[in-house]
Amino acid sequence: MEEELKCPVCGSLFREPIILPCSHNVCLPCARTIAVQTPDGEQHLPPPLLHSRGSGAAGGDHADKLSLYSETDSGYGSYTPSLKSPNGVRVLPTVPAPPGSSAAAARGAACCSLPSASSSSITCPQCHRSASLDHRGLRGFRRNRLLEAIVQRHQQGRGAAHGASAAAAVAVCQLCDRTPPEPAATLCEQCDVLYCAACQLKCHPSRGPFAKHRLVPGATGAGAAGGGAARKYPTCPDHEMENYSRYCVSCRAPVCSLCLEQGRHGKHEVKPLGAVWKQHKAQLSQALNGVSDKAKEAKEFLVQLKNILQQIQENGLDHEACLVAQCDALVDALTRQKAKLLTKITKERENKLKMVWDQINHCTLKLRQSTGLMEYCLEVIKENDPSGFLQISDALIKRVQVSQEQWVKGALEPKVSAEFELTLDSGPLLQAIHQLDFIQMKLAWFTFDPNSGHRDIILSNDNQTATCSSYDDRVVLGTAAFSKGVHYWELHVDRYDNHPDPAFGVARASVGKDMMLGKDDKAWAMTEGGVCKGATVGVLLDLNEHTLTFFINGQQQGPTAFSHVDGVFMPALSLNRNVQVTLHTGLEVPTNLGRPKLPGN
Repeated sequence: MEEELKCPVCGSLFREPIILPCSHNVCLPCARTIAVQTPDGEQHLPPPLLHSRGSGAAGGDHADKLSLYSETDSGYGSYTPSLKSPNGVRVLPTVPAPPGSSAAAARGAACCSLPSASSSSITCPQCHRSASLDHRGLRGFRRNRLLEAIVQRHQQGRGAAHGASAAAAVAVCQLCDRTPPEPAATLCEQCDVLYCAACQLKCHPSRGPFAKHRLVPGATGAGAAGGGAARKYPTCPDHEMENYSRYCVSCRAPVCSLCLEQGRHGKHEVKPLGAVWKQHKAQLSQALNGVSDKAKEAKEFLVQLKNILQQIQENGLDHEACLVAQCDALVDALTRQKAKLLTKITKERENKLKMVWDQINHCTLKLRQSTGLMEYCLEVIKENDPSGFLQISDALIKRVQVSQEQWVKGALEPKVSAEFELTLDSGPLLQAIHQLDFIQMKLAWFTFDPNSGHRDIILSNDNQTATCSSYDDRVVLGTAAFSKGVHYWELHVDRYDNHPDPAFGVARASVGKDMMLGKDDKAWAMTEGGVCKGATVGVLLDLNEHTLTFFINGQQQGPTAFSHVDGVFMPALSLNRNVQVTLHTGLEVPTNLGRPKLPGN
């Protein structure tokens, strides 16, 4: 769950988190480092859906508008700041202090002024959507007090002793440039910043726009600023003496009674805060049930995969021992063939292990993410702050639903069997030793052959992914050749631009490499019908029945494409630079492939 409680900018637990318009959270101090000034005409997300305060209150909130550049700057912000946070998010450099002024005064000025030639904006470090700041600056975004409470509870549970010693520390000034900082003398309830006496006079004088800000003694306010005092439930930002009592359905935000009487919510649809709170809690709980069931299935699936790992290891060792015994019995004539056969077994075992480990790693990652999200949501449900809950409930419900949808059908099924379909026939006479091979391997492992492909063919991913440097069609063959048995492989279309014409099928070794597959009498291919980016083309070569059949996304493309297919064939593909294809082999022949639909069905 701790990953849910970390700021995407600094990578640490949230401090004073605010909710951006996109529903993601970021620390208030971190928000100050990633906000930038942009030209007035720049397009961003609309500012947060909150009222505009009165003139006095609006002036007070200028403490969080950021002046990000010195007086010599042009007023336009840099879109590529040169610094990065510990979590890899680009941040702004510290504003240099003007000559002849203290660093504290410079930081105070940076918090209180904003050039009129441009506007401020902030980009979400997670979804990269930008939002403009209104006259209130970062204070226009709601504080996520519910998340603050969960972070505080998490910290207390993680280290009670360390937390107790930290809580006992003296609160210090947050703007002081002295080392160590001076003890805090006052806390501004509107700015939520601790000041020593000197910094308060320089950065927060009790006049002008700060005249109506309320300053309380530092000892009293330190708990609120540091999160260690009694929980303070949020009040309406536009009517600071009013608690939230209703929920505006139109704006999807909690409001107070004065908002309904005096504000723009008067004609909106509103509901009782408690009723909507309970409704959203019920929705979140219901969504969590589905994720919980999938998490349980995933745990059982991991156990199954680990058992398959053990079976693969044991079966592989058994086949190796049998192979070595048979090959040694054939003395010198079998020695060269023994090495080749051992390589085939090792390659099959490694491919099986790789596929299973890939599934384990993928499933473990998804399970950890789902479990963390589930634990976080359960903590959210425990909270008794309706307004805080409703601020994040919609986003959480969507996240939980998306988390459940990721466990698609087939995601919790092994992609490979633990069985090794390898049988050594040691009966043939010595003159047949040089043709010795495993009889009828049902699962054939092969890649694209870099030696047989046209020189314009580009291979990557251990020769399993192919594209081309030319706009003309070029052919590449597989490393396997088939003369009997049933064989099935798939090709996933990774990229498909500008209506290209890839062709999938089989060919003789002497097929022409500089034309589309199927243009001569040495290839049999599918060249049209249903192929697009993301499609999976299946090729079924049945040399027992002498047929060639094609599938797209599990559905058969028409009747059997070719019959009377006799001889030795190699997997083949033709494509140009507008296509990229990845080969998947070692697949069992599917028994549930869809047959073509008959007319009228």
